Parts: sequence; structure tokens; C-alpha cells
Amino acid sequence: MDNMGKIQQFYDYVKNGLIEKLSHVSTEALHWLAGIVFHAATLPTFLAVMMGLSDKLPGVDIILLVWGGLTLLFFRAVIAKDMLNVATIGFGFVLQASMMALIFFK
Repeated sequence: MDNMGKIQQFYDYVKNGLIEKLSHVSTEALHWLAGIVFHAATLPTFLAVMMGLSDKLPGVDIILLVWGGLTLLFFRAVIAKDMLNVATIGFGFVLQASMMALIFFK
């Protein structure tokens, strides 16, 4: 078998494996993961500032965009009565607000 045939065989193997694995992931799980990733977007910067490793906070535009997206996800979860996402996003808001308060009022 030549190299192109091996590459095509590997490509088909990976593609079929991904299709098989991803077909079992629900949209609700992806929505929940999106909320976690949104909250984690500013976490490294906040932790660096709190530990004194950096004095640069994330830009206000980034914070507003992340919190705007989280607010939309939160309202979507409330309308859909998805209590896992409501609790997760609500807990994330409380955690981020607490970290920002610790930074600004230390």
C-alpha cells in the first residue's frame, strides 16, 4: 500500500471514530460545557492578579462580552427550565463576582 493509501485509510479511521463518538454527545452537554468554558476564559488572569504574578486585568470589552454571552446562556436555561445550567452559570457568576471583589477591594 502506498503512502496516499495509508493516509486515506488513517483519515477514514479518524473520521469514522469521531462521528461515532460525537454522535453520543448531546446538545445539552455541549451547552453546559460552553458555560464552563465561558467562565474559565477570565479565570487565569484573575488568578494571576490575585497571586501577584501580574497587575494587568483583562480588558473591559472581554469581560462584557463573556458576561453577555453567559447572561444569554443563563436566560436560555431559565426559559428551558434547565436547572443544571441555571445552577452552573449562577455559581460561576457568584464565583467571578467574588474574585473581582477580592481584586478590587484588597
